[in-house]
Amino acid sequence: MRSELYIDGSWKAASDGRTLEVVNPATEEVIHHIAAATAEDVDLAVKAARRAFDTDGWPRTSGAERARYLRAIAAGIRARQAEIARLETIDNGKPFPEADWDIADAAGCFDFYAGLAEQLDSNPEEPIALADARFTSKAVREPIGVAGAIIPWNYPLLMASWKVAPALAAGCTVVLKPAEVTSLTALELAAIADEVGLPPGVLNIVTGAGSVAGQAIIDHKGVDKLAFTGSGPVGSKIMAAAARDIKRISLELGGKSPFVVFDDSDIEKAVEWILFGIFWNQGQVCSATSRVLVQEGLYEPLLKRLIEETNRIRIGDGLADGVLLGPLVSKKQYDQVIAAIEAARSAGATLACGGRRPEGFEKGYYLRPTVLTDVPLDSAAWVEEIFGPVVCMRSFKTEAEAVELANDSRLGLAAAVMSADDARAERVAKAFRAGIVWINCSQPTFTEAPWGGYKQSGIGRELGRWGLDNYLETKQITKYVSEDPWGWYIK
Repeated sequence: MRSELYIDGSWKAASDGRTLEVVNPATEEVIHHIAAATAEDVDLAVKAARRAFDTDGWPRTSGAERARYLRAIAAGIRARQAEIARLETIDNGKPFPEADWDIADAAGCFDFYAGLAEQLDSNPEEPIALADARFTSKAVREPIGVAGAIIPWNYPLLMASWKVAPALAAGCTVVLKPAEVTSLTALELAAIADEVGLPPGVLNIVTGAGSVAGQAIIDHKGVDKLAFTGSGPVGSKIMAAAARDIKRISLELGGKSPFVVFDDSDIEKAVEWILFGIFWNQGQVCSATSRVLVQEGLYEPLLKRLIEETNRIRIGDGLADGVLLGPLVSKKQYDQVIAAIEAARSAGATLACGGRRPEGFEKGYYLRPTVLTDVPLDSAAWVEEIFGPVVCMRSFKTEAEAVELANDSRLGLAAAVMSADDARAERVAKAFRAGIVWINCSQPTFTEAPWGGYKQSGIGRELGRWGLDNYLETKQITKYVSEDPWGWYIK
């Protein structure tokens, strides 16, 4: 396991020698230490990225050349997929099969943006038809510059890939800060980038506290673009800070996503997708469909089956065979989720199952998957993101009521609908005020499709061609081509 900062193509200890503990959430044991970057370390990283962009020529490389680096990184990830997935499990807590899936997706992300980088070569400029024949004009897309990327702890390597891959494809250089509690696989990404010969300064990875290293990235005047995935309150602070220097920003923030299930749905399929929508990754998913609305005719039988299957989910260390629910990522997160459950009960919600530590797990941040019913619409449990394995259930009568309840949120990241009536499902999908909508499923994510939310769930889109656009500026170049003099001042 690596422990140092990766700055300007070299490994470095923090300038003041400080480190952070790495805790395995399954055992609560300290398994490693990583460097805690200072503002001075971040300054070195930004200056290296600045030089790589302004002087060394990274943005002037061809898309094909950048694609070669991206594909080499993808191959490097795949060559060590099981090893990196194991690191992800002991760092984050998620079951190994989930981590393995994430690492494969991360490699695929680099491959996908390699293809888009090559397309930049084939479409370097767009001619613009002008009404005045004395001029020609074209639009060209150019990399924004130095991107500061700050990522969360729920999908450590995958979230790094969602930002690093399109930024490098566009010709930007990057300073990446992983979450302080899950930095191990980001450091392995740095090692792979180093092994494939990515030029110094193009990718820099600084581990450390958000209040120190993250804040230094946000405030640095050498950073042109801020890309952040995380909580709404932190996103709001980043947006305010970026306004001082008019930095470009993209924000992928929280969600309180609804899942509307109509009474013509197959119960078994509905239960499966509800489980996947909220218990995958221990519910620590920004798009988790944590508010489930079930039509009255199906509510009671569905709830019964949901509780039965919820109680069957195997809990344990993510490295153990057959485990489908690992520990939460940290003691802080565990305490917050427990507090949210207790607050929901105090507000009038009924604890249908779960809500406490499973028997036989004295160590580790384990929590039984939890179903809450009768959740008041004005309670924090219904309104605020819990970010844990907790689903809130309510019934509804009509389609109009379901859409109204689903959209009654300041957040709008994702939503799902299940029905045997395709026309109704499509109609409800269009009525949702959310950036990501699933029909007859919940949570599948594809690199090719846009990802981002409405309302307070963020600004901008990641993934697909939209993710590349995050790191590109558009320049107009207009040329006077007439032989006739302009003749405004000189006749």
